[in-house]
Amino acid sequence: MTIRVNIVDDQAMVRAGFAALLSAQSDIDVVGEAADGAEGVELCGRTHPDVVLMDVRMPQMDGLEAARKLLGPGHDAGGGTEDGAHRPKVLMLTTFDVDDYVYEALRAGASGFLLKDAPPADLIAAVRVVAEGEALLAPSVTRRLIADFARQRPAPAASRGLRLNGLTDRETEVLELLARGRSNTEIAEALVLAEQTVKTHVSRIFTKLGLRDRAQAVIFAYESGLVSPGES
Repeated sequence: MTIRVNIVDDQAMVRAGFAALLSAQSDIDVVGEAADGAEGVELCGRTHPDVVLMDVRMPQMDGLEAARKLLGPGHDAGGGTEDGAHRPKVLMLTTFDVDDYVYEALRAGASGFLLKDAPPADLIAAVRVVAEGEALLAPSVTRRLIADFARQRPAPAASRGLRLNGLTDRETEVLELLARGRSNTEIAEALVLAEQTVKTHVSRIFTKLGLRDRAQAVIFAYESGLVSPGES
């Protein structure tokens, strides 16, 4: 299946370079480009992409606000109001190291982030990984960064802690390992389970906690106190 991609960045050369690179892949189709967040949201309503590459800082509307509009409850890219409507995966693009904007974007439902100067192969892999429903290109690095933010800006954990009570013991174990950056294969090995069983547990965790993907699950685990910053 071809992965439909939109590129939202205020720098024309960046858009052109990314579009040329991705369009050269047989399984990726760049279906639209936009120069700011507002235009990007409108574009997604017309093109219904699977993945949106979203710059963090842009004029008119920044990437964080655009991600919130694309991924918020009850909102689809075309301005619909029915929850469960089409929502793309959003991969944030940043020139510098991760900052508060990217952290907030992950909390809003973005699937990960990528530095603009990453090797071309990483960009291509990122689109494929995010399209498949996974999150984050470098789990160990991202876990460390999210932990730093969780330590610096802890969110009220009481309600999140109560939501953990809805998980079974096994689901809690899976969530803890997931938050530490373990892949499904690694979780299966650690808990002596079939990998398909782990996938089922992960899906149930997302449903019970109202989470979109692994990125939100990692943040939830830190903010609920299940995993503490600095743990590996």
